[in-house]
Amino acid sequence: MNTEQGSNNVFFDLGFDKNTAASLRLRAEMMIQIQRIIKEKGLLQKEAAELFNVSQPRISDLVNRKIEKFSLEKLVAMLAKVNVSVNVKFEQTVVTEKTAVSA
Repeated sequence: MNTEQGSNNVFFDLGFDKNTAASLRLRAEMMIQIQRIIKEKGLLQKEAAELFNVSQPRISDLVNRKIEKFSLEKLVAMLAKVNVSVNVKFEQTVVTEKTAVSA
């Protein structure tokens, strides 16, 4: 049985180019954080919409993981509404062709 060594970015592994994969990964992480906040506070979508100053359909999009509907800027703004700062760590990565590894 052959397996492939993945990268640290599932979106890259799924075939997205490096730039798109990096953006998708950051957006996904921020969306997960917002979902955690909604869950921890036990908010209904309408209440979450008021908290984040967006419409209820936007919260529905977030809960339903419609990542393509959210920009990095919008997600940062939503997190700022609840006093959550976003810190980005910069590190150089080496991306090579995926190598088959026998298991």
